[in-house]
Parts: sequence; C-alpha cells; structure tokens
Amino acid sequence: MAKPHYHASHPRIAARLKRADGHLHSVIAMIEEGRPCHDIAQQLHAVENAIRNAKQALIHDHLDHCLDAESSDADRAELKAISRYL
Repeated sequence: MAKPHYHASHPRIAARLKRADGHLHSVIAMIEEGRPCHDIAQQLHAVENAIRNAKQALIHDHLDHCLDAESSDADRAELKAISRYL
C-alpha cells in the first residue's frame, strides 16, 4: 500500500472540492427543474473552474513541497508525469 501523503494545503483543497460538489448537486437540480440552458451552462462553468483551481493548487503544492527535480531521477520522472495534468 502506498504511503499516505498529507500537505498543509489539503484541507483547503478538500473544502474547495466540497463546495464544488454541493454546487454540482445544485446544477443537477437545475437540470431536473427544467431551468434555462444558459443558466445551467453558466453554473457548470463555475463548477469546472472550481475543480480546475483545486487540481492546480494540489499539483503546485506537490511540486513545491515534494519534488526535487535537480537531484533525483525519480522526482524528475514524477514531475514529467504529474505535469501532464496541469
């Protein structure tokens, strides 16, 4: 089993994702209620941005605190692997 990774930023990122999750549930309700597509698209855009921002915060925190690409071949490989998600 992999060693758990915990960063000081994880609670803030989890909070962002929980808000996005709640927002997404609201968007689903909007669809089920037959709300206008423009309103739904606008709210989906907001959810998408929230998730993208959380992902970027997670990756940047990992790059800043976990990788030393100058001295480790393994870290260079991980940098290459994780950077594809940016």
